[in-house]
Amino acid sequence: MFRKTHEFYHDIVECLIAALEARDVYTKWHSTRVADMTEDLARKIGLRGKELEKVHIAAHLHDIGKIGISDQILNKKGKLLPHEFEIIKTHPVIGYNILTRSSRLKEIARIVLYHHERWDGKGYPEGLKGLTIPLGARIIAICDSIDAMASKRPYRSPLDWGEIREEIFFNKGTQFDPVLVEEIDEILWDKWRKMYK
Repeated sequence: MFRKTHEFYHDIVECLIAALEARDVYTKWHSTRVADMTEDLARKIGLRGKELEKVHIAAHLHDIGKIGISDQILNKKGKLLPHEFEIIKTHPVIGYNILTRSSRLKEIARIVLYHHERWDGKGYPEGLKGLTIPLGARIIAICDSIDAMASKRPYRSPLDWGEIREEIFFNKGTQFDPVLVEEIDEILWDKWRKMYK
C-alpha cells in the first residue's frame, strides 16, 4: 500500500514539474537536485518513512508556484528589479494554493509555503521564525540556497564550493537553522559537490 501511494505521489510530482518545465527548463534539474540533497539531509537527522517521503516530495515541488509567474519575469536574463522580485516572492503562496486543492497534499503544501522563511524571521511569506517554521521547509531552505549558488544562471557564474560552504555557515542562525547546518558533514558536502560535475 505504501509503495502504491509512493508511486502515485511521484506520478503527481512528475506531472506538475513537467508543466513547470515547459515554461522554465532550469526548474526540473534544480528541483531534482534540491530533492536529492533534502532527502540526504533529512535522512542524516533521522527522518524515515512517511515523514521522509513528505519532505522529499515537498522539495520536488517547492517551486511549483512559479507556474503562476509571468515568463517575462521568470526567464529574465538580468537581475530582477525590486517590483519583479516582489512578484517572484508570491510563488510559495501560489504553490500552496495549487497543492491544497488535494487534501492528501496539505502537509506538503505547508512545507512548500514556508520554504523561503528564515530562521531570524526575515523571510517570506509570513515572517515565521525559528522552530515555528516546519522542519521540512528549514531543510529545503538550505538545499535550495546551495543549489542556487552552485548553478550557472544567465546573470552570474556558479560559486565555487568553498564559497558556498562559507556562505551557508556565515548565515547559520540568521537565514538557516543552525542545528541543520551543523549536520552537513564532509560526506554530504562531497556527495553534493559531485552532483555538479
